[in-house]
Amino acid sequence: MSWVFAILLVVLLAVGSFFILVGSFSLVKLSEFFKRLHGPTKASTMGVGCMLLASVGYHALGGTDPQPRELLVTAFLFITAPISAHLMAKAALSLKMAERPPMPDGDPVDDDTAAEDGDGK
Repeated sequence: MSWVFAILLVVLLAVGSFFILVGSFSLVKLSEFFKRLHGPTKASTMGVGCMLLASVGYHALGGTDPQPRELLVTAFLFITAPISAHLMAKAALSLKMAERPPMPDGDPVDDDTAAEDGDGK
């Protein structure tokens, strides 16, 4: 394997890692359900797709027998991720999640601070 193909595989792995990282951050940091749903389904699918493409390229250029598992995982991922996101979005729409008030920000009140604020006991 030449160094050009090795660099191409490293770039695919780096891009895949970046997309997976962005998808995980969007799951944790975004505020609304529909925004949190969009990030992991799109970015993680792209990231895992790049990782699997790098794996296929490594096995094809390395001279080893090509295994169909990478292609099967890719097909399974590209079929199940949009379907599961669609089903979760339909469930959230039927529960009217967009009309619910937002969660309050801040830390929950402890019992000790509530007692001190109330009547000083």
